[in-house]
Amino acid sequence: MTDSKLEVKSVTYTISDLSREFDITTRAIRFYEDQGLLTPKREGQKRIYGPRDRVLLKLILRGKRLGFTLAESRVLFDMYDPDSGNSKQLQQFLAMLDEKEALLDQQLHDIEIMKIELKEARQRCVNALKAGQ
Repeated sequence: MTDSKLEVKSVTYTISDLSREFDITTRAIRFYEDQGLLTPKREGQKRIYGPRDRVLLKLILRGKRLGFTLAESRVLFDMYDPDSGNSKQLQQFLAMLDEKEALLDQQLHDIEIMKIELKEARQRCVNALKAGQ
């Protein structure tokens, strides 16, 4: 029996791999790279993304779905500090979530008022048409 060393190869992804996995364009990934959010290694013109880039891309897209701007996502990424248990990052995230929820509540209220005003305007039009006949 021979003693052989196992070669540990770190997981890497191409831009096409990430594009397919997250169903986004390669252009979008390059944009996030241009914004400094992703930092792939280079082999000539080829981009090599690591697990960290994959996680960041996943978080960027999740943030987008929650209504976060790239600048807001960047603030959270920059606060990442696993040695501290990420308490500052989590507190900031909670504050941002509360802010987004308050904004959505206000928008929902505004929509409800707008629906009432639309119904009233519609009724005035119907009444005007009936009066004109």
